[in-house]
Amino acid sequence: MGFRLPSSLIPQAKQLLKRSSGNASAVPKGHVAVYVGEFQRKRFVIPISYLNHLSFQQLLNRAEEEFGFDHPEGGLTIPCGEDAFVDLTSRLQSS
Repeated sequence: MGFRLPSSLIPQAKQLLKRSSGNASAVPKGHVAVYVGEFQRKRFVIPISYLNHLSFQQLLNRAEEEFGFDHPEGGLTIPCGEDAFVDLTSRLQSS
């Protein structure tokens, strides 16, 4: 299932992909890099399977509300504290 971007967003999407593709070799297959933190952001590499969990999807919704498609770090930015993120990913890892 695909989706279409409005033509006005295509240049922005291409620019975002170019910025993030430089780090693609550092991310193992089946994982995604995210930036977490309220003030100083830290990079985490997480399994793509986490994106299917309801609690993680709530974080993604907050990220969409706060940043839209313009993420300041050039990758997916999660607007929550680092401790809360580590707690969430620990619970997802054990489930």
